[in-house]
Amino acid sequence: MARRTANEGEGVGAAAAAPQEETVDRTQFIGWLAMVVGMFMAILDIQIVASSLENIQAGLSASPDEIGWVQTSYLIAEVVMIPLSGFLSRLMSTRWLFVASAAGFTIMSVASAMAWSIESMIWFRAAQGFLGGAMIPTVFASTYMIFPKSKQNGASVMIGLIATMAPTIGPTLGGYLTQSMSWHWLFLINVGPGVLVALVVAATMKIDKGDRSLLRGFDLSGLFAMAVFLGSLEYVLDEGPKDDWFDERAIIYGTIICAVSAAYFFWRMIRYDKPIVDLTAFSDRNFAVGCLFSFALGIGLYGSVYVLPLLLARVRGYDSLQIGTIMAITGICQFISAPISGRLMRVVSPRTLLTIGLILFAIGLGLNGFQNSQVSFNELILPQALRGVAIMFCMLPITNLALGTLPPEKLKNASGLFNLTRNLGGAIGLAGINTLLDNRIDLHFDQLANHINPASTAFQNTLALLTARYESLGISNPGAAAMKSITNIVGRESTMIAFNDVHLAMAGIFVLALVMLPLVRKPTAMGSAPAH
Repeated sequence: MARRTANEGEGVGAAAAAPQEETVDRTQFIGWLAMVVGMFMAILDIQIVASSLENIQAGLSASPDEIGWVQTSYLIAEVVMIPLSGFLSRLMSTRWLFVASAAGFTIMSVASAMAWSIESMIWFRAAQGFLGGAMIPTVFASTYMIFPKSKQNGASVMIGLIATMAPTIGPTLGGYLTQSMSWHWLFLINVGPGVLVALVVAATMKIDKGDRSLLRGFDLSGLFAMAVFLGSLEYVLDEGPKDDWFDERAIIYGTIICAVSAAYFFWRMIRYDKPIVDLTAFSDRNFAVGCLFSFALGIGLYGSVYVLPLLLARVRGYDSLQIGTIMAITGICQFISAPISGRLMRVVSPRTLLTIGLILFAIGLGLNGFQNSQVSFNELILPQALRGVAIMFCMLPITNLALGTLPPEKLKNASGLFNLTRNLGGAIGLAGINTLLDNRIDLHFDQLANHINPASTAFQNTLALLTARYESLGISNPGAAAMKSITNIVGRESTMIAFNDVHLAMAGIFVLALVMLPLVRKPTAMGSAPAH
């Protein structure tokens, strides 16, 4: 009888304990929301200057070659910090790393707004990207530390929405701020939220403690090798398409430095007892394959956000607000599909949801590959909507597959590597896009220009029609004006066809990603693992 009573008591205790495991501390939840806001700021600032570079260039008296470094310096520094954040989080604790990151990001935002020259702007933006870069992976790791398994899907939906929404709305918000106020507000807008985020996280996120003993045997040479490797890689990828790659001596030197530092970095991480970045997470098949999917998603996410505004500006002559209106369709569909993807994760496997997402992304990009130079808002609604839905259907299962089954002690480091693959996907994707775009424009221009010859009846009719039109307008040399118009038309059409080719190439990447799905093991069912 006593044994039965004891067993009953154990059952009651277990039942009482179960609900506690499924709850999230309210204070920590508030801190986590503040961290999500900080992550949004850090990702937003990658693209917020994209539509306002000409304004910044004029304000700082910079050259066209120099102004691109306002974005490049931020990206290089951020890419270096993201994998380093895992080590710093273990050293300082999640709370104090995030607070330092948010505070430093805010201070450098003010400094960027007060920049007096292009040189000072580049240095301030590099510091802003480096300090703010720690906020991104820290949020992903914290999600799996403070939420029980049954609630991780909902939390992942939110951070996935923020991580993909920020680069989508960045150019739109940047264009609005610059037109309504000035380019300085691209950076000053961070001050209020940045201060609030730092204060809230400092007061709430007491989820772990730092380990100062990690400073003993700190791998300084490994840190230096990683910084040189990732920094030179980002430089080569960003500047290569502009300088015809290896036709420029600086790109050759950058590639050599990247290759040598990469070889030393990986050798060091494998051989050193206390590596600054632990690569053993890649021994988990789901994490490794999840990172490949994250890489592909980075190409599609950053590539599509880059290509479509460029197309609309070059071919259609749209301004930043018109482009922002079209891009908003993707954001709206992301918001609508976010809760739907969260619910679907409860009833279908991550592999099934990811399959749907990859197919929708490929179709959305593919539809953009069959458009003409008169494309307008109505023709872009469906491709944009499909892409918005697809982003959330991809982001949530990819995060779940990569991070959802790792032990807590590996989450901080693995989160940095996971986020790094998405950023590298974007960087490599943009380099490939720019190279492909330039090559295809030249190819299609040459092909279309072959039709401009006296033997072509269509050419003769068009030339005569335009010449007569310019003559009626009183143009002094109507024949030359007509030829210039025809050349412009050829340039416009060749550019449009090249953009179609780029969209189809990106769609092909997502088709190839579908081939990798059989490599994914079914992750642990939700709720089967203990809460972190």
